[in-house]
Amino acid sequence: MTQNPKHTVEFEECSDNRPSKISKIEYPSDGEEEEEEEEKEEQGMSQNPRIQRYLVAIEYIGSRFCGSQKQLNGRTAVGVLEEAFSKFVGQPVSVSCSSRTDAGVHALSNVCHVDIQRISKRRPGEVLPPHEPAVVRRAVNHFLQKHDSDLMVIDVRCVPSDYHARYKAQERTYFYRLLSGPEPLSTFEKDRAWHVPEELNLSAMQEACRVLVGHHDFSSFRAAGCQAKSPIRTLDELSVSEVIESLYFPSVMDRERHNKISGDHSCRGNSETDIRPSSSPSTDKLTASNQDVGFGRRRQHRCLVVTARARAFLYHQVRLLVGVLKAVGTGHLTIPDVERILNAKTVTATSPMAPACGLYLGEVKYDLPTS
Repeated sequence: MTQNPKHTVEFEECSDNRPSKISKIEYPSDGEEEEEEEEKEEQGMSQNPRIQRYLVAIEYIGSRFCGSQKQLNGRTAVGVLEEAFSKFVGQPVSVSCSSRTDAGVHALSNVCHVDIQRISKRRPGEVLPPHEPAVVRRAVNHFLQKHDSDLMVIDVRCVPSDYHARYKAQERTYFYRLLSGPEPLSTFEKDRAWHVPEELNLSAMQEACRVLVGHHDFSSFRAAGCQAKSPIRTLDELSVSEVIESLYFPSVMDRERHNKISGDHSCRGNSETDIRPSSSPSTDKLTASNQDVGFGRRRQHRCLVVTARARAFLYHQVRLLVGVLKAVGTGHLTIPDVERILNAKTVTATSPMAPACGLYLGEVKYDLPTS
């Protein structure tokens, strides 16, 4: 989708841990959520049998980039990845990303595709068999790590020439981290989470999830400038769970393992849910341990993780949802208020959206072709 060079983007700063106000400026199409749910035919698709298409999963620290999509000015995830691939293959390449993220938004696993024709460096013009995925991963990471280690290739897969990273994606999962408590945010957590000094009511936030999950008109959770044709979306999951604060953000597997141990409440569309206790023995021990942790040891925050899963999202939808959930957690909004905001169908009715620094693109799901 071609960007209008006259459009500008305001990148939110997270150092003060305040929620971002919704800007009245006009945004380009690349936000941290997908805008179109319908599949489209890719233009300019390569049918050259000597060109191999690779599906590439990457992780990156969002605060180090001006977003994922290439821009005329500013360092971006796709720009850095294209540069590393170009050094590897010896010619320019074009990278297409599955999910577009704004400045400050992190990725545990974003997915791209890239077409490569392997040309012999000893005999220019001679086309060689494609590289194995493991070779591609190792070589590209070599060039990435020679400079700044803020982006890494975590997986590579050979796919057919018509397999598009964006339009073949079946669903996307986002995580949002909130650290609750009066203790100042750790240096290691800077730009990695939203620090909320107030105590958060987990059970109230979980109840709010039940209102928002499912098939709705999400006009109230659609930022100005969103170019999606329809505000109707199906939110397959919206949940809030308490996890142990860690420097290493929990993977999906870790989250599922924690849920089995502590028992969290998840709201999923088209399924019945049970409300479980909002605290667990591990949480009680954590609270008690914070009373006297000993000299030189940091007191921990309560760490809440919001999970949002859907095939596609509206522009800034996840951050607007989190902004409302946080307001419910602090007591500034009630459950009837959440229903009113959803039914208002205007973004002016919602709370300020959460800052970018706590948002993580966690997973993009595909039905991968068999080898």
